[in-house]
Amino acid sequence: MILKNYGANINIGENFMLNDSVKLQLEKRGILQAVFDRQLSNFKKGFPFLKIIAPATALNGITVLTDKQIADAKKEYDKYNGSVCKFVPASGAASRMFKDIYSAIEILEKGEQLQEISPAGKFIENMREFPFFDNENILKLTLYGEALNYGSQPKGLILFHKYENENRTAFEEHLVEGAMYAKNQEGIVKMVVTVSPEHIRDFKKLYEKIKEKYEKRYACTYNVKFTTQSSATDIVAVDMDNKPFIKKDDGQILFRPGGHGALLANLNDIEADIIVIKNIDNIVHESKITDTVIWKKLLIGRALYLQKEIFKYLKQIDAIENSVSISSFEKQIENIKHFLLEEFSISLPELSYRDMLVILKQKLNRPLRVCGMVKNEGEPGGGPFIIGEKDGTTSLQILESAQVDTSNAKYSDALKNSTHFNPVDLVCAVKDYKGDKFDLMNYSDPETGLISVKSYQGEQLKAQELPGLWNGAMSNWNTQFVEVPVSTFNPVKTVLDLLRPMHTIGKFI
Repeated sequence: MILKNYGANINIGENFMLNDSVKLQLEKRGILQAVFDRQLSNFKKGFPFLKIIAPATALNGITVLTDKQIADAKKEYDKYNGSVCKFVPASGAASRMFKDIYSAIEILEKGEQLQEISPAGKFIENMREFPFFDNENILKLTLYGEALNYGSQPKGLILFHKYENENRTAFEEHLVEGAMYAKNQEGIVKMVVTVSPEHIRDFKKLYEKIKEKYEKRYACTYNVKFTTQSSATDIVAVDMDNKPFIKKDDGQILFRPGGHGALLANLNDIEADIIVIKNIDNIVHESKITDTVIWKKLLIGRALYLQKEIFKYLKQIDAIENSVSISSFEKQIENIKHFLLEEFSISLPELSYRDMLVILKQKLNRPLRVCGMVKNEGEPGGGPFIIGEKDGTTSLQILESAQVDTSNAKYSDALKNSTHFNPVDLVCAVKDYKGDKFDLMNYSDPETGLISVKSYQGEQLKAQELPGLWNGAMSNWNTQFVEVPVSTFNPVKTVLDLLRPMHTIGKFI
């Protein structure tokens, strides 16, 4: 069909023909035509469900650290003198925090009473406990901009915690946390924080204002870089017939951000040996930070231990490859197979010794991540699973429910029987055994994206997301899941979460 109001020769049929206007849109975003074509193709063919072998549990797939493993992790962390960078996705908006409160203004303006048990009622009852409390008209001031404009602010700039002589934003708490486990021998705390372009100025302004205070307090020097999600990772939206969605107001194609998987490019640009990933809203009041710091150090130490073992085995494989008789190294080969199965749940098919060496090296020589996993207590989040791969091997993956074929009874049961969930608590080792940095873009699975139905100006459309940062974007990494205590996971999804004990000095609800 030919679309009107969009220029001549725009045929949106089986093949989408680009005209100068479309090409200009792609050029401005930095999107290659081949990428654009692949996005359209993904809408038509969809993304396949993954083959679930079993949910990862403490009995199979999730490591519950023993006393010896804890001691080894502590030892590795304490002697480490390499570079660590804390990576914080911080572009999330705070509007969702206050979604249950907006309706309260209408109720009050009508002269009606708020129910005490309602979210708005609890908010009013406890408003003096919030660090951003200003006066009795806090609802309108908080949400609509006469004062704080919190309804349109990013979470990172929201005041989360009250202290005796100060209040702290979520971003500030990440600075504090970083000083406690990510400080190198020179006292430098390196952080990369991804923010929305419209908020980067405010983040920088806050950072410059409070940087010196925290540096003096925690005897460190902060090196914080603010980055934004590249427009080159935007994805075309389509209508329900899988044709590019054309906006009525300007006749242009609608592009949407590619989701948190787009941050893989930001992660790939970081110069560090170890990268720690944690969401902006998952922090605690400093008075409750002990468990968080202990377990972050253990996860870093565990990653270092596993990396050391991987490097040892890769050097063994190099030596075996150069030998005349590979079969004489049967014991070493079996040891490596056992290591992959025991630590990463990677089972291998039966192969000849020489073919086995090839796949062993391929599986070992790739990025490594150690992911904290929390026992499932009803919190939202993806779950850990053992997955069957196309090459006949297995692996550990973090899946969202949308990636699971719930019409398959076995897979649906696996989802129901999942015992842990993903709190986004990752430690990544991104250097190979020769000291070179992995190109992380090469270890993503492009077939693990997501397609969902959204709306734009009242019209339905299909949106596509890139493989999630800790989902398909890390599909081809070595992964170990480690059980961590629930005390290390304290996200702020609604404003009332700030009244939980881990976010306060006292206890309010």
